[in-house]
Amino acid sequence: MSDNATAADDRLRLLIERIERLEEEKKGIADDIRDVYMEAKAVGYDPKIMRQIVRLRKMKPDDRSEQDMLLETYKAALGMA
Repeated sequence: MSDNATAADDRLRLLIERIERLEEEKKGIADDIRDVYMEAKAVGYDPKIMRQIVRLRKMKPDDRSEQDMLLETYKAALGMA
């Protein structure tokens, strides 16, 4: 094998190993988040609603307003308002 091929192989191996480490960290973080939701549920909070709040807080205010407006429009069209 040439030096270029060996260097490319090493680079690929390092990138794959880095991805694998990050995937493990991601799994650990996901487990921690699940534990927090379970803790919240144990003290009486609704995890489903908490997830919605987290999702809404991630949104830009304009996007959130637009979504709220569309939701109200759809609810009105269905006689739910």
